[in-house]
Amino acid sequence: MDIEKDFAFAPHPEISTPRPLLTSINPTDPLGALKDLPGTWTGNGFNLIWLPHHPASGAFNDRLLKLSLFSETLEIESMPGSIPNRGYLQGDITMHGVTYLQQAIDINTNEGLHVEPGIWATAPMTSAPPEPSTIIRIASIPHGTAVLAQGFASQFSGPPRIPCIDTIPFIIGARKMKIPFPEANLSIPTANRSPPGEMAGVTQAMVDDPNSVLISDLAEITVAETIELHVSSDHAITGGGAVNSAFLDGTRAGGPNAQTALVTARFWIETRVGQTSPDYLQYSQTVLLNFRGLSWPHVTVATLQKA
Repeated sequence: MDIEKDFAFAPHPEISTPRPLLTSINPTDPLGALKDLPGTWTGNGFNLIWLPHHPASGAFNDRLLKLSLFSETLEIESMPGSIPNRGYLQGDITMHGVTYLQQAIDINTNEGLHVEPGIWATAPMTSAPPEPSTIIRIASIPHGTAVLAQGFASQFSGPPRIPCIDTIPFIIGARKMKIPFPEANLSIPTANRSPPGEMAGVTQAMVDDPNSVLISDLAEITVAETIELHVSSDHAITGGGAVNSAFLDGTRAGGPNAQTALVTARFWIETRVGQTSPDYLQYSQTVLLNFRGLSWPHVTVATLQKA
C-alpha cells in the first residue's frame, strides 16, 4: 500500500485562511502526536471475541467464545502534503494524516485473523462545531463495518497507565447489568469455545483482563516517555460513529446479526530509556458487538516494535 511520492491534494481555489493545528505535542510538525507513527511495526497480541453461533449438529448453542493469539504487521505511511477541508459555518481548515494497513495472523492456526486499511489524521480546533484540536481514526473492516473514531492525544513521562478491562457481556444500554457465561471459565470444558489446539498459550488471566498481556509486556522494557492516543466512535465529540452492512444490522423485528455498536481504543506510543524516538507501540481496543439483546465485548490487544 504505497502512496505515490508526488501525490498531494491541490485545493482550487486556494484555502486562504487555514486554521493552524493547536497542540503541545510536536507543535512544529503538522502531524502533531502522530509524528512518530510512520514505519513498519511488528509484534504479537491477543484477541477475544464473542460470536453468534449455529453449530452443524443443530444443538442449541447461540454463542461462541473465540480466543486467539496472533502476530501482527502494521504498516504506516505519511500522507504527503495537507488535507484541505472546506467550511461554510467557519473558515476552511487543513488536516494532516497517515495511512495504515494492519494485518493479523493467528499464531496457532496460521489463518488470517484481521486486515484493516485506514487513516489517522489530526484536526485543528474548530468554532463550528466548538471543538478543541482532535485526532481522528478512520477504519474499514472487511466484515462490513466502517468506523470513524475521534479523540485526543496526551504526552507524559514514564510508561502508560494501562487500566483493567472487562470482557463480561451486558444488556444493551445497561452496562452494569452483566450476564456472565461459563465459556469464559477455561477450567470448564465446552463446545462453545475455541478448541484447545486453536487457543494454545491462552491463559485465564488473559480472558479475565486482556490488558494484562500489555502489562506483562511492559515489565520487559523501561519506558521513558509515552504519547497516548485515545479515540472512540461515540459522540462525545461531534460526529463520529460506526456503520454496518445490511447483514450485520439484521432486521428490526429480530434484531442485529452482529452489529458493531461502539469502538473505543487507546494506543500508546512509547520511547524506551536510551532511545531518541519511539520504538514500541501498544494498543487496547474494545468493540461492542450487539446481538441476542446483549452487548458482547470484542477486545484486541498487542505490543509492537518498530522495525
